[in-house]
Amino acid sequence: MAHELPEDIPGLEHRPSDSPYVERVYQVEEDGGSGAPAPARMVSVANSNWELIAWTSEGVTNVSVRGPETHPTVVPMGGKMDGAIGIIFRHGAFLRNLPVGGLVDTAVLSPHATSRTFVLEGDEWEIPGYENAEVFADRLVRAGLLVRDPLVADVLAGDTPLLVTPRSVQRRVAAATGLTQGTIRQIERARQAAMLLRRGEAAADVVHLVGYHDQPHLARSMARFVGRKATELQKPAGDEMMSLLYKTDAEVRP
Repeated sequence: MAHELPEDIPGLEHRPSDSPYVERVYQVEEDGGSGAPAPARMVSVANSNWELIAWTSEGVTNVSVRGPETHPTVVPMGGKMDGAIGIIFRHGAFLRNLPVGGLVDTAVLSPHATSRTFVLEGDEWEIPGYENAEVFADRLVRAGLLVRDPLVADVLAGDTPLLVTPRSVQRRVAAATGLTQGTIRQIERARQAAMLLRRGEAAADVVHLVGYHDQPHLARSMARFVGRKATELQKPAGDEMMSLLYKTDAEVRP
């Protein structure tokens, strides 16, 4: 299962969350109701958040915790998806016994899942729904499994912490996200640039809007984090989908 779902997949809904632990929630309904043929592939771009996702394909339900991705991947779109629900967690929130650092560019599959429940950290949990994802997150918090370092979100949003040394900030960001501040900002900048290019903005304008030094700098970032050239994003292939893109609270700067 890809880390993110394509923004134009039939039946996809997604929404932001006001929870301090949850960034965004999405779901895909069975078939999407369109009857259109599935694209041949999906480009899953780099992403600095981790997520929990449950999906059913050909009657089998799986649940996984998937970490941040530091590079793009191309995922073949084969088989039939009967539905999916995903919770993307905010920077600074992490599972106490499953450090995000060990999840970078990988995922951990639940050892047992049914259409209604799954096993996490040795206990059985009900698979959350689109509307009650925050309730599920609160239950994890009360159980002591989901914790949060508020300094991390503040720092990534551009705040300067008082009475905390830069070295300590670096350690706390790495512990909570598995990534450095620099890597997170590079990923977020590339994602914002990709959004603008897909909306038809000229590459020269995107350079200034997002804060690249020049167009070659933009091109290198697109290759590293998105896997597509600016022209390919502006005129995407008809048999290809791009994973869900949205703006997070992380500050973007050169």
